[in-house]
Amino acid sequence: MVVLTKPALGQVSLPRPQKPSPYFSGIPVIDLSEPGSEALLVRACEELGFFKVTNHGIPVELIASLEEEAMKFFALPQAEKERVGPATLFGYGSRTIGSNGDIGWVEYLLMQITSKPMSLPFLMDASASSFRSALNEYISAVRKLACEVLELMADGLKIEPRNVFSKLVMDEESDSVLRLNHYPPCPGFNGTMTGFGEHTDPQIISVLRSNNIAGLEITLRDGSWVSVLPDQASFFINVGDSLQVLTNGRFRSVRHRVLANGSKSRVSMVYFGGPPSGERLAPLPLLMAEGEQSLYREFTWCEYKRCACRTMLADNRLGQFEK
Repeated sequence: MVVLTKPALGQVSLPRPQKPSPYFSGIPVIDLSEPGSEALLVRACEELGFFKVTNHGIPVELIASLEEEAMKFFALPQAEKERVGPATLFGYGSRTIGSNGDIGWVEYLLMQITSKPMSLPFLMDASASSFRSALNEYISAVRKLACEVLELMADGLKIEPRNVFSKLVMDEESDSVLRLNHYPPCPGFNGTMTGFGEHTDPQIISVLRSNNIAGLEITLRDGSWVSVLPDQASFFINVGDSLQVLTNGRFRSVRHRVLANGSKSRVSMVYFGGPPSGERLAPLPLLMAEGEQSLYREFTWCEYKRCACRTMLADNRLGQFEK
């Protein structure tokens, strides 16, 4: 299926070609059903900021249902999809990422999912009932998974209460988002190009699932880029900037990007678990050793979002909040 072609890009420049990075065999794989998983989670967050979870309890059928609905949406005529956008905040977007000049070989649907669930008008149409149902079931399951992982992190850090992180995501005013991304094939292009440029995620935690097409890359601590082997039965977890702040840099948000394929279509579904808008973010005192200095000044999630909206994807947004 081809949704975007070179002519559809109009006046928007093509993203730059990229050379795929080698596959990395060192991605931590954490079986959530096994004893001791909490310690492995902490180590993964400290060393890489990224890991894969298995035995997550989310039925394959539920995941496949939303992917199918997403592909039906992205297969719609371009004019029909664009009536759901532009994604200045939420809705449909194509090629342009944010408002500061970032572009990618991607189209996406961005939805606020907590305080105003299913707020996009087209989802209220009778014709979207199966899409709406799949979204509701998936969001409920993946939010539960995010909270389970965050509580295991607290267990591994030996801090109480164990919901110190998860309560921010479960709060009825939490600012959480679901992004459905489609990286279509590019006819006539035989290599790889930037689908979504390098960045870190601003929120507390990101829970990612994609189809069986490669493209996701992360940076290691030495700054080198490595490719993540796809696994459509598992979920990948990113530490976000907010969790980096809460742990005073002990956990580090991972810089990542997506390369689009010249011949194959890639679909990803990303849940971003964020805190409430007015939540004040600063390193948690119970995680700081005696005499340890805070690396960040206190700020609200709303302040950080405003900062993120004014920057390019690759910018170090947390730099403005370092002491």
